[in-house]
Amino acid sequence: MSDEPATCPATADRARSFGSVADAYDRGRPTYPAEAVAWLAGGEAKVVLELAAGTGKLTRGLVDQGHAVFATEPDEAMLAVLHERVPEVSAKVATAEAIPANDRSVDVVVVAQAFHWFDHEAALAEIARVLKPGGHVALVWNSRDERIPWVRRMGDILGRQDLDTSSSEHLVHSDLFGFMEEASFKHWQEVNRETILDMARSRSSFAVMGDEERERHLAEVLAFYDDYGRGMDGMQIPYVTRCYRAVVVDRDEPPAEDGGTESDGPVVSDGTDTDMLLIDFR
Repeated sequence: MSDEPATCPATADRARSFGSVADAYDRGRPTYPAEAVAWLAGGEAKVVLELAAGTGKLTRGLVDQGHAVFATEPDEAMLAVLHERVPEVSAKVATAEAIPANDRSVDVVVVAQAFHWFDHEAALAEIARVLKPGGHVALVWNSRDERIPWVRRMGDILGRQDLDTSSSEHLVHSDLFGFMEEASFKHWQEVNRETILDMARSRSSFAVMGDEERERHLAEVLAFYDDYGRGMDGMQIPYVTRCYRAVVVDRDEPPAEDGGTESDGPVVSDGTDTDMLLIDFR
């Protein structure tokens, strides 16, 4: 998922629009630099839960760095692409406001390019619930580096929603998490005359356009590429990957009546039972 915050019915519709452009999203969106992936996860191999995982742009990087990754995504069409791209990952249709995992069951919860869509109060409570003591939540956005004039021109055409990381402030003001750390990493995305069209098609604003408006928009994107691209050699788009993370606040665990710990849901596998899902579902 990606782009504008769901603060009204119109943007809520956009939040549900990505399934219709799932393949374009997978082809047109940038990945995440390895250094950013490592910072988000925070070191040695962990059990990582990725919320709103989309088509697996970040998921692939987490798996490649040795983490045991479980993914959720509310859109079935997006999740279908993720299954194709990262078949070794256990993934399920679910939302951030109702996470299908047991209490204190994962080391890291990560959200790429999607936190702004969440109901933040409900989602942060769920994230805090599933994190182990000492675990952390990590947020990340890819933002085009608009200090460069031609990149600003691209923003005029495509929009600038992905430059807005202000929803991370919900993490700052939550009493469920401690101090929020920040880091940023630079990288490049190579696009050509076809994949820049996929980049345009992958945006929620495009998904809700009428047919004629879509054609005009794509023509404008191609005209931009013809002005600034290098034909078959393509175009390199500079990005700044903006990352945020915070450790869950320690809290007392309520005892069960028998003196044990309450557990009304499934537990996370430690990775040794490879025939099982990393996280079973309620």
